[in-house]
Amino acid sequence: MTGPITAGVDGTDESLAALDWAGREAVRRGRALRVVHAWEFQPNAAPDVAGREAQEQWVRDSVEAAVRRVADRHPGLEVSTEVVEGPAVPTLVGAAAEAELLTLGSRGHGPLVGFLLGSVGQQVIAEAERPVVLVRAGDEASAEASGREIVVGQQGEPEDSAEVLRFAFETAAARGATVRAVRAWTLPPVFAYSPASLQLLDDAGGLEPYEKQALAAALRPVRERFPDVPVVEHVEIGSAGQVLLSVAGRAQLMVVGRRAHRTAVGARIGSVAHGVLHHASCPVAVVPHA
Repeated sequence: MTGPITAGVDGTDESLAALDWAGREAVRRGRALRVVHAWEFQPNAAPDVAGREAQEQWVRDSVEAAVRRVADRHPGLEVSTEVVEGPAVPTLVGAAAEAELLTLGSRGHGPLVGFLLGSVGQQVIAEAERPVVLVRAGDEASAEASGREIVVGQQGEPEDSAEVLRFAFETAAARGATVRAVRAWTLPPVFAYSPASLQLLDDAGGLEPYEKQALAAALRPVRERFPDVPVVEHVEIGSAGQVLLSVAGRAQLMVVGRRAHRTAVGARIGSVAHGVLHHASCPVAVVPHA
């Protein structure tokens, strides 16, 4: 995918932090920056923006101010804007489909009730076809200093995490950062063992060596594709969410996956991504995978 880096903005501190993050990432990856604002007319807004035209003008002025801010920081960066009157979720999901990635503020709302409410953000993450990065207010470029890692969670078979690992390694390559690939494991119940699984564990020398071999196998293709990216292989017993959060202090970005298919109850983020989004202090990228 060679689309732009897209940022959703609404004038809040959270969305401005997401825009700053997107601007830096666009420069690193040599991509254009697209700034999107979704808004809906609010008949009960403050008197000075009570009319539809006044509200639209306020929105456009806010977007222009945000664009000038990021353009001043990155001269030469190609920046485009799109102000859409309409529901936030379909607007942002559509913008994500045309982007290399979409960035959003993690929470908050603007004076005209912007789209960066928790429930809307979660819907966008659950439905977007491309990676979505959530950025908290106060995130700064200094958090991306050397020594801070791209932490990525790996689960299941190699094909299950291929897209998640590729995104993490692409990001690390653009930043000159180290990837910490984390695979968490737990003791399975006794009834989960079968003759075939017992043979696999016996061949690997036990549960932990088996998990280390599984992580190495998943990493092999992406390490070959990005040979210059340093990698730390991290295998630890515990729940995936707990293990990832235990190393969040090392991270300039946390990368987790979510299943792309819809369930009977609709699109879902997944428990691991949900937990990391709520508790990690660094930006979090949620990458859909098969």
